[in-house]
Amino acid sequence: RSDTVTKPCRNMRSAMANADVGDDVYGEDPSVKRLQEYACYITGKEASLFVPSGTMGNLIAVGVHCQRGEEVMLGNKSHMYLYEAGGASSFMGVSYACVPNLPNGSFSLDDMSEALRDSEDDHFPKTSLLAIENTHNFCGGVPLKRDFLIQCRKFAEKNDLKIHVDGARIANAAISQKTSLKELLDGMDSASICLSKGLGAPVGSILVGSKNFILKGKRLRKGLGGGMRQAGVLAAAGLEGIVNNLKRLEDDHRRAYELKRGLLGIRGIKVRDLGNEMTNMVYFAIEENYLERIGSGTDGFLKVLEDEYGVLLQGGYGAQGEHMRAVTHIDIFDGDVEKCIEAFKDITN
Repeated sequence: RSDTVTKPCRNMRSAMANADVGDDVYGEDPSVKRLQEYACYITGKEASLFVPSGTMGNLIAVGVHCQRGEEVMLGNKSHMYLYEAGGASSFMGVSYACVPNLPNGSFSLDDMSEALRDSEDDHFPKTSLLAIENTHNFCGGVPLKRDFLIQCRKFAEKNDLKIHVDGARIANAAISQKTSLKELLDGMDSASICLSKGLGAPVGSILVGSKNFILKGKRLRKGLGGGMRQAGVLAAAGLEGIVNNLKRLEDDHRRAYELKRGLLGIRGIKVRDLGNEMTNMVYFAIEENYLERIGSGTDGFLKVLEDEYGVLLQGGYGAQGEHMRAVTHIDIFDGDVEKCIEAFKDITN
């Protein structure tokens, strides 16, 4: 269903219970400091900031990079545009310039150029920020290609834009492409990295960027209600996740691939096949005639899966809401994947 439902493992709970804590609003929490220092080390950025959520991290980035009345360019299927409550406009006074996401999560250079505002014309808001999402959730959890990242950097440099990466699952991208977070974030001005998805922490994201960016971001975090006191209990979980659960994302990707392969072998299921570019997500739909035979729509199908087989998936994706999403994570094992495949075989037969 989602990698946000993970629960802290025994080692993580132990790290939380034994965390050194202080008042982080005063900058006195040693566990938060360790997490932030390690985030700088693995991303190659000057400074970092522990925030309660990825949504807040993205919102802070928009607020630092843009002035009120300016504009952020981003994909029309991006999480920042679709699922973050319009925060850039609501809280920061920043409008959205949407460009069509291609199936692999990128945009075309022509569409980016067309969406760019004429900064010399007072009729238009000034485009100040380019936001990209890596991996791209709505496009199937696909990691962005290196050529696209280079294209974004060149486009931003040419047009005096900053680049922010919604890196909720950028750890998955790094593992999938056998590279480092530092390499993926080279030339990017800021990034928000989620600790509570595949890395298994219960709460929090880390925002990285320059010292000046984080200095301004810390003030915005306070204004948005994100300043936390003895936050080391949560930071210790985040550090445990990013140190010890990064490499094991390979297991999630392998299991997602096995699930995809199993579903491809079942008549009546249309799988969005991303080839070898997939990470921990599988998107698919049930053919209409099979839903008619079962006697229910997608929602009814999901309910049967949950009630009769104990399999929880998420629906509502695709143009008509016909696609479902399966996500592998730290609490999903080989047997769970096999159980899911067998449930689909049973229902469709």
